[in-house]
Amino acid sequence: MNRVVLVTGAAGGIGSALCRRFVEQGDAVLALDLNPAALDALAATLGADRITPVVADLADPASVQAAVAQAVKLRGPVDVLVANAGGAKSPTLAATDIASWQRDVNLNLNGTYYTVEAVRASMIERQQGVLVLIGSVNGLASLGHPAYSAAKAGLISYTKALALELGKYGIRANIVCPGTVKTKAWQARVDKNPQVFENLKKYYPLRDFATPDDIADAVQFLASPMARVITGVALPVDGGLMAGNRLMAEDLTLETF
Repeated sequence: MNRVVLVTGAAGGIGSALCRRFVEQGDAVLALDLNPAALDALAATLGADRITPVVADLADPASVQAAVAQAVKLRGPVDVLVANAGGAKSPTLAATDIASWQRDVNLNLNGTYYTVEAVRASMIERQQGVLVLIGSVNGLASLGHPAYSAAKAGLISYTKALALELGKYGIRANIVCPGTVKTKAWQARVDKNPQVFENLKKYYPLRDFATPDDIADAVQFLASPMARVITGVALPVDGGLMAGNRLMAEDLTLETF
């Protein structure tokens, strides 16, 4: 489509799938991550003519602004931002301290804000742009990792504010909320319990989990002209997890779903 697409967290499982998808449809990708070696490997795989590595620390707004500005000089203004970078540290409130709370909120909520700020003025000036934020079902229900979840819930409200205030400039903003996604980030939990995915299936109506490509499918749609009047939406991509509590429903109805 010959657009300039900025993807944060580009070297991760979902991020690399997003980069590949946009490259495949003819876009130039500004791949932002904190890991320069991983970005170089991504560019070598997908093509240095299509991937521009952007090294920045999302916890540092000056770093984000400077890195994006430099990349824009090389490739041109950003047409689509996919704010994908994120991560979780402490699984429970008992395991959360001030430092881990600040880390999770700064990365998942503030880092997204800093990235949007790096492209917002240009999109307003050009009267066009697409913002797709990557949230989580943790922002819709309490599923552990409280600081991460609070940040992701904040992203949903932030997305709605973006849609409300920037719509008059032709800018759309939506958020994708994945459930469990099979990425390398799960490896530590698989090492601890090889049956973790099998155990989780009972909570998912589809008895299956998203892959990074499933998330890329949803983002690709929301970033495309097919979604031209869709804005302010929080879209779960979760195998039906947010549709309801299947096990509780079975106990309430004494029926097997």
